[in-house]
Amino acid sequence: MNRTITGEQRTARLALAAAGATVILWASAFVSIRSAGEHYSPGALALGRLLVGSLVLGAILAVRREGWPARAAWPGIAGSGILWFGLYMVALNWGEREVDAGTAAMIVNIGPILIALLGGLLLGEGFPSRLLAGMAVSFAGAVVVGVSMSGGGESSVLGVLLCLAAAVLYAAGVVCQKPALRHGSALQVTTFGCVVGTVACLPFAGPLAAELPEAPLSATLNMVYLGVFPTALAFTTWAYALARTTAGKMGATTYIVPALVVLMSWLVLDEVPGWLTAAGGALCLAGVAVSRGGAGAAVRRLRGRDAPAEAAAPRS
Repeated sequence: MNRTITGEQRTARLALAAAGATVILWASAFVSIRSAGEHYSPGALALGRLLVGSLVLGAILAVRREGWPARAAWPGIAGSGILWFGLYMVALNWGEREVDAGTAAMIVNIGPILIALLGGLLLGEGFPSRLLAGMAVSFAGAVVVGVSMSGGGESSVLGVLLCLAAAVLYAAGVVCQKPALRHGSALQVTTFGCVVGTVACLPFAGPLAAELPEAPLSATLNMVYLGVFPTALAFTTWAYALARTTAGKMGATTYIVPALVVLMSWLVLDEVPGWLTAAGGALCLAGVAVSRGGAGAAVRRLRGRDAPAEAAAPRS
């Protein structure tokens, strides 16, 4: 019996494919950051990555002739640009100088819980008991990771704290970006968010100019790769999928990122977290899994609330 694929099903499949591309590219970013971070300071690496991403996205936007997003999209674009494109990248780059790529990915991946928490605070979705329990488990995992890294000195604990800060900035950026996608296309919101992040990182122009001539070609190519693929491409595919689903559901798609990062780090960097660090990271992810029961109801309510806006969201 032949089944006709409806427009809604086709859109759902495209959104799933876009989310899958995002997950793979973002996983590779943790490895590239770890590699390039040996030769570029956190702010300089963030600015270089964002400059490349802005140029690529700007060129695509010009070819597509999409122009400027509506005025109503700008608060969300500015918020996500500063918090996610700018501060998040600096915090993550700094954190990965102190902890390995796999550990950083496991800590940052408590972001979905924080997205649900911010949804409760800002969108009136409440605080289900499973969400609170999941947060407690993930916090315990972060503490275990911190204890496991403390043998490496104060800087390693600093790395854990920086990755936690990156998770908070990531969650806040997603919550800011979601409303903007009701008034602008995925390409518009991503392009101008990247430009805002670039402007926010301009204070690091001096270090970038000083480090660029001294860095090996491999580090610079990693920075260019970060700008083209995990930034320009992956943030656009993320925004495309986010415009067609809920923030909580999109956050859940990143669960697989730490496993991919650990595999990539082992293959490319010969770097694997220690057993205690891995156990703490597993606790972080277990907390996310525990929270899904409580967050699921909130996601369903949010989906119902956002349905008209998402149906009208521009397609890019």
